[in-house]
Amino acid sequence: MATVVVGLSGGVDSSVAAYLLKEQGHNVIGLFMRNWHDTTGTLEGDCPWYDDQLFAELVAKRLDIPFRFVDLSEEYRRRVVDYMFAEYERGRTPNPDVLCNREIKFDVFLKEALKLGADYVATGHYCRKVEEQVDGKTVYRLLAGADKNKDQSYFLCQLTQEQLSYALFPIGDLQKPEVRRIADEQKLATAKRKDSQGICFVGKVDLPVFLQQKLSANEGNIHEILPSWRGYGRTMDNADVEALSQPFRYTVRDGKKIGTHKGAHFYTIGQRKGLGIGGRKESLFIIATDVEQNVIYVGEGDSHPGLYRKALKILSEEVHWVAPAEQMQPGEVRRYQVRIRYRQPLQSAQLICREDGLYILFDEPQRGIAAGQFAAWYDGEVLSGSGVICE
Repeated sequence: MATVVVGLSGGVDSSVAAYLLKEQGHNVIGLFMRNWHDTTGTLEGDCPWYDDQLFAELVAKRLDIPFRFVDLSEEYRRRVVDYMFAEYERGRTPNPDVLCNREIKFDVFLKEALKLGADYVATGHYCRKVEEQVDGKTVYRLLAGADKNKDQSYFLCQLTQEQLSYALFPIGDLQKPEVRRIADEQKLATAKRKDSQGICFVGKVDLPVFLQQKLSANEGNIHEILPSWRGYGRTMDNADVEALSQPFRYTVRDGKKIGTHKGAHFYTIGQRKGLGIGGRKESLFIIATDVEQNVIYVGEGDSHPGLYRKALKILSEEVHWVAPAEQMQPGEVRRYQVRIRYRQPLQSAQLICREDGLYILFDEPQRGIAAGQFAAWYDGEVLSGSGVICE
């Protein structure tokens, strides 16, 4: 049987993944990675990674498998956290979990696992992998997890064929309650442990406090844009997908100042918490940020037209196909199901490939499209590709 290195995180999912692999007869090694030291801005615990390591060790001991430790914090800071700071500084909304999987778990961590003699690397992700033969070549497909409430395929949307060739997802066919039941039956220390939340390996954070490690607070104005703003009256045909993909652009003359903020780069499109402005019939939502002028634009109510767009654009160099042979060519149009954030229900859309990039035209306007987010598209249960929204 194969030698499989499991990324033991100290959570129940990776614990059960290790158990299932051992039951299948594989030579299983548990490898815990420490990726973050600083607790600035974290909301829970002084040293969350220490607790995670302790639980991971307890699981390895219970399963009677070797336990190893590796510190990848320097690579994580350089490849994930620095990227996150840079994106927020530009007024964009990055997804560090997607980057963590592409750059750390299935790159740096994979290389460490190979040093231990691994044939495969396994994680506790709720997703599946299948192999197909296409024109005599093996093609790896990334599928949504069987548990639709926990499907984590979106977080793996940037994986390559080589990375998938090494990947195993032992719990991808299970429902979360079943995973908990197995952990309880096997008396694993993580059986009743809460699922981790927040930024991958950093935890739940107060984002402005966390970002102030690198980004300075800078007071600016909050301007309200009314639903009657002239720009919302523009009517465009679906054929003009380039115009539809453009965000609304406001100036301070378009709205009234209603408050102040601590720095436009601390906020993101669609956010409603942290503004400190009350006394409204409905919540205020951020509909645009301008980091150059340090201005935030808000609108009242979840149905405010400034929250919605019909299309988005991904630059050609930012488009990723899980199976490169299936990439679209300029002039080609296909239909897919798309999501622009984790746990968002899949949305029907057309993908339109042009020389300057890939346009996604949704059947229905989408709420809270933000530059820097990843859009991922699916063909049935198969995650076909993804890309970074350019603006």
